[in-house]
Amino acid sequence: MKNSLLSTALALGCASAWAGNLTVSVLDKEGKPVPDAVVVVVPANKTVRPKTVLPVQASITQEKMQFIPAVTLVPVGAKVKFLNNDPWDHHVRSSPAGLGQFNATHAGFEMRLEGKSEGKPAKATEITLDKAGVTGATLLGCFIHGSMRGYIFASDSPWAAKTTADGQAVFEDLPDGSAQVKVWQADQLIDAAAQTYSVTATPGALTVQLSVVPRRRRT
Repeated sequence: MKNSLLSTALALGCASAWAGNLTVSVLDKEGKPVPDAVVVVVPANKTVRPKTVLPVQASITQEKMQFIPAVTLVPVGAKVKFLNNDPWDHHVRSSPAGLGQFNATHAGFEMRLEGKSEGKPAKATEITLDKAGVTGATLLGCFIHGSMRGYIFASDSPWAAKTTADGQAVFEDLPDGSAQVKVWQADQLIDAAAQTYSVTATPGALTVQLSVVPRRRRT
């Protein structure tokens, strides 16, 4: 009898902590889906963690004059490895994304990576995002090739995801109650205002429309 009551209590506790799913759709100014936007959910209940956590290690490759992936999503404190797969040298420099890139007050990080020699592994350098100021979006550039751009988004909430090709980010088993939903996109200089959402057992949907049409990236 006691075991039965305990099982029931645990089940009720889990039901109250793990409540519902949320699909966030991000659209551009023209109403088209936006891939590679970052959606961050900040629940009022911060004791619950997602079943699938953000990777604490990530790799960014410089290849064909591009940063690949264009947007890398990690938690604060993650280790990020940079590799140069091009046969010529590249540089990596960081600065704040958005409006902050025009008035950067901190040096960020910078490094130079030698070009890859034929038949040899790519040169690599690793950094750890554990310094003050890494939260949020960081713009990556190359002093040698000014057209190269990439982004790292370091989330201080474990509930974060990049939108897929159809512009959606899906969150499962969010804790019930109030939550703030934030959206970041590389071409929107001023972040969209956070929206308040109430998580319940019923699957929900939220749409966020940007004020820009993102530039088309080279493929």
